[in-house]
Amino acid sequence: MICVVTAVLPGAAWAGPGGGVGGADVRSVGVERVSVAADGTQANDDSAQASITPAGDRVVFSSYANNLTPGNTGRNDRVFVRDLATGQNRQFGGPTMAPPMLSSDGQVLAYLAPRFDSTALYQNHLSLGWSSAYTCSLLTCEASMGASERHQAITVRFRYPETNQRVEVRRPDTGELQTIDIIHNTASIRPSISGDGTRLAYQDGGEQDILLWDWADNTVVYPIEGSGRAAELVQLSDDGSKIVYLSGPDTYVHDVASGTAVQVSGVKGVAIDPTGRYLLHTPSGTTGPAPLTLRDLETGTDETVTDRPATAGIDAVSADGRHVIFRSTAEDLVPDDTNGKADIFLRTLR
Repeated sequence: MICVVTAVLPGAAWAGPGGGVGGADVRSVGVERVSVAADGTQANDDSAQASITPAGDRVVFSSYANNLTPGNTGRNDRVFVRDLATGQNRQFGGPTMAPPMLSSDGQVLAYLAPRFDSTALYQNHLSLGWSSAYTCSLLTCEASMGASERHQAITVRFRYPETNQRVEVRRPDTGELQTIDIIHNTASIRPSISGDGTRLAYQDGGEQDILLWDWADNTVVYPIEGSGRAAELVQLSDDGSKIVYLSGPDTYVHDVASGTAVQVSGVKGVAIDPTGRYLLHTPSGTTGPAPLTLRDLETGTDETVTDRPATAGIDAVSADGRHVIFRSTAEDLVPDDTNGKADIFLRTLR
């Protein structure tokens, strides 16, 4: 049974005075490390994949480091929200089962973590202070966040009577859950919801197809890549206009309005910015850390994010491609990187 319970998330406190979003974005072009304490002390353990808000004002990541906030003596990974304007970190519970997420308005943190013998989606409103835990499965869940807590998609996998799955989408008008059934699909669904909650892209792992659900008329377009082709979903842009997917050695950017796709040859798409214009990619065939490049899909020009081995996930690019967040073990991206650990870096391009 799916149920909703209320819980208080452990260890939530800003690491210093200040906190909250404020101040102009005056970041200079270049690379900076963001998995650091408020005083600039580098992390004493590895940090994991991160994402950035469309406005480029907050970053969320998980880390095993216990020196990023005062009084942290935990040994498990914790979730950290960093306010880039103030340099303050806010710590939340863990351990996490997937990269943590921020709503596109930067107000709601969400992450998947164990809860008793189940998996739960924990949420916390960073300004209002409320928190909740949504128990979603005895096995595992996947989730995607839109602009706010009213815009989210959760996939649930069932053990009995069959190992099938379904997607639960919060209606953008009422916030109530609406169910999309997926029969006999035991692979990852990889849900990706638009900021306004009206569109959802997801994966049919059994058929290796990508589907697009539209809330307005409750229809599903299937498969968006065309018949007879295997495809892997990367991400739906926050504005719901573009779907990035992989097929063979190439990346495709599907335009939802026209139903056509642009082929980006010889690259592996990693993420797309909220406007659907800027594609973050690595060389085709990449299976581990590799250089990252940002392509302007309108002009066809590329900008190097980093030429060092790095990884990035979805929601790694801010609006208009200005900021890119990534993870790397390279020790020469910033001065005095001596911790020998994986760190989170922010690249400001313009």
